[in-house]
Amino acid sequence: MNEISIRQIKEPDFSAGFSIRNVGTLLSDKDLVQELHRHSFFFALFLEKGHGEHHIDFTNYPVNDYSVFFMRPGQVHQLTLKQGCKGYLVQFNHDFYAPKGAPVNFVLRKVSNKNHCPLSVEKFGKLLSQLSLIDEEYSQKQDHYKEVIKAGLEILFIELARQSREPKEITNEGNMYSQNQLEELLELLQNHIVTHKQVIQYAEMMHLTTFQLNKITKETVGKTCSQLINEQIVLEAKRHLLATGNQVNQIAFDLGFEDPSYFARFFKKHSNYSPEAFRKNFK
Repeated sequence: MNEISIRQIKEPDFSAGFSIRNVGTLLSDKDLVQELHRHSFFFALFLEKGHGEHHIDFTNYPVNDYSVFFMRPGQVHQLTLKQGCKGYLVQFNHDFYAPKGAPVNFVLRKVSNKNHCPLSVEKFGKLLSQLSLIDEEYSQKQDHYKEVIKAGLEILFIELARQSREPKEITNEGNMYSQNQLEELLELLQNHIVTHKQVIQYAEMMHLTTFQLNKITKETVGKTCSQLINEQIVLEAKRHLLATGNQVNQIAFDLGFEDPSYFARFFKKHSNYSPEAFRKNFK
């Protein structure tokens, strides 16, 4: 069975579960070209100057100046950065940065669920200042530098969440509760979609009724929880179809379907393509 290619960072400095790299140095003599793959860690690209192409989970995002790309473990992407780009590439895993406090953990969920965030030069400047401090700590590795970096990441993500907030977002207490619950649901879907495909299962994990959970999803994204579950299943199927050479039957089993024929019908219903046609047309 072919698994989706997972790109592990081989450099010794990532043994602690964190690295920050200067994009200008990485691209000092050539372009960066990465074929479709997935990471086992968080990936955050902060571009002060940017030019290239970035496809994340089959959505194409523009690579421009003052933009941020944030990816969660398990997402697939294809990246091309042209020589002359400037900024920072931050990569870390749960072992290095796993905030336990609810507000901070919510901030990480929020920023990691938004793959692309274009900013103004002023807003990006605040992030750049914090990134420079983190880079300095990482380079000098003085006493307790890891703790300083973790604190720096916390500040960085809070600032990014502030800067990337949409003007139309309502910040009243009720809406913030619903948004928090939605972010928790999205994280649960990413982690449990293979084994959990029923609304009641996610409602129980979140200590809610199915009515409460559907009310939250309709208020925040205008969709039922079932629709979000189906979208996550289709997304994971697309990842397997395009990033592996596995047979459709095997992919069905990998995604928790006992009947490959039912999986094929399900995929066509929600994507308008049979699995084979999707692979042929988009690979």
